[in-house]
Amino acid sequence: MTETLHPHQELGVGVILIRDSQVLLGKRIGGLEPKTWGFPGGRLEWGESVFECATREIAEETKLTNLTNFRYGPYTREIFAKENKQFITLFVLADCKEGDPVIAEPNRCAEWKWFEWGKLPKPLFSPVAHLLEQGFILPE
Repeated sequence: MTETLHPHQELGVGVILIRDSQVLLGKRIGGLEPKTWGFPGGRLEWGESVFECATREIAEETKLTNLTNFRYGPYTREIFAKENKQFITLFVLADCKEGDPVIAEPNRCAEWKWFEWGKLPKPLFSPVAHLLEQGFILPE
């Protein structure tokens, strides 16, 4: 008898940090889709609010803590067939007026860099690419 693998669904939070009309992206080296550029973020933990998750993930990944003006953004859905996973990514927008991001998880991220919205690097992590495909525009 062969065992049937059931797909696994996860809820993630992607944080669009904004500074002077630029957004923070990290070059991924671990996890799903290495060598792509993505926003900081991660899995929503049991009992966390979306904003609590966003704050925790930013602190864990970049050491940035002086964030303001949290607001809800859109969501995307990704299927990673090879990993047998489906992700729903809830995006959060937040302002980051000061501080330099630190590579706090060197096994997951090679660098952090600020980019203009219309000039994002390639290749993009699937949730970010899908966000652009949906026509999301950074609010002014």
